[in-house]
Amino acid sequence: MLELRHLRTLVALRDAGSLVEAAERVHLTQSALSHQIKDLEERLGSPLFLRKTRPVEFTRAGTRLLTLAEQVLPLVRMAERDLARLAGNEQGRLHMAIECHSCFQWLMPTIDHFRNHWPEVEIDIPGGHHFDPLPALAREQLDLVITADPQPLPGIHYEPLFRYEGLLAVARQHPLAGRPFVTPEALAEETLITYPVEHSRLDVFTQFLDPAGVRPKEVRTAELTIMMMQLVASGRGVCALPNWALTEYLERDYVKAVPLGEKGVWSTLFAAIREETRGAPWMDDFLRTARETSFAVLEGIRPA
Repeated sequence: MLELRHLRTLVALRDAGSLVEAAERVHLTQSALSHQIKDLEERLGSPLFLRKTRPVEFTRAGTRLLTLAEQVLPLVRMAERDLARLAGNEQGRLHMAIECHSCFQWLMPTIDHFRNHWPEVEIDIPGGHHFDPLPALAREQLDLVITADPQPLPGIHYEPLFRYEGLLAVARQHPLAGRPFVTPEALAEETLITYPVEHSRLDVFTQFLDPAGVRPKEVRTAELTIMMMQLVASGRGVCALPNWALTEYLERDYVKAVPLGEKGVWSTLFAAIREETRGAPWMDDFLRTARETSFAVLEGIRPA
C-alpha cells in the first residue's frame, strides 16, 4: 500500500508548503502529484491534508505518515550508502572550487553532512589558486566546481542544483526602495557594488544591464557580502545579490530589496563535474545532499 515515493512526496509537501512547489521538488506535474496523493488517500480511506491551506495543514493520518517518513527515509539513504561501499565504490576525491561568494551558507552544512557519511572520500577546498576553476576541473586538478556560469567544455557535466532570483539591495531611505521593481535605466545614475569578478560573470550585467545597453555611473568592488551591506546601508551604492544572501539583512531591516525588472532575474546554480565521476555513488550522494541542504537552509530558491 505504501511506497517510498509516497513518503518522499509528503515530505516535499510539508517542506514546500504547497502542491505546486512540492511537484517541482519531486519532478512531477501538479496534476500527477495530485493524482498520486488522491490515489494514496483512497487506499488509506483517509485524507492526508486539508486542501486550500498554506502552509499545508496535515490530518492525523498525514502527520502519522510524516513521522514514518522521518524514520524510514534516513534509514533507506544509509542503506544505499552501505550498499555502495559493499560494491567497492566508496573511494574518491572531492577537491572543489566555488565561483560563488555567498554559497558557503549552504555548502558548509552540505560538506559536514557528507563527511560524516563518506569519511573515505578526501575533501578539500584549495585556496589561493591562480587558475580558472572550470579548465582546472577538466585537467583533473579539481573534482567539482560550484558555478552559475557554465561553459561548454569536453568531458564536463553541469548538474543543476537550484534556481535563485537576483535582487537589488538598496538603503532603506533610497528612492528605489519603495518600487515594485527596478528598471535598467534606474541604475544609470547609481554606484553599483559588486564582488571583484569580471562583469561577464555577473547576472546583473549579463541578464539585466547589458541587454538594455545601460552602464551604472560607477562600479566599485567589495570582497565580502557584509562589507557590501555596510556600504549599501550607508547610502554609498546599491548591489545585486542572490535572494538567499539577503535574507538575514532583510529580516533585520538593514536594507531593502527590489526585484530586477518586472519579471525578475532568475539564474541556475550548477555543480560542474567530470563525466567520469558522474554516477559514482559518493558523487551522487554529495549532489543529492547539496540539493536537500539548500532547500532546508535557503529561502526563495526553486528546483532547477
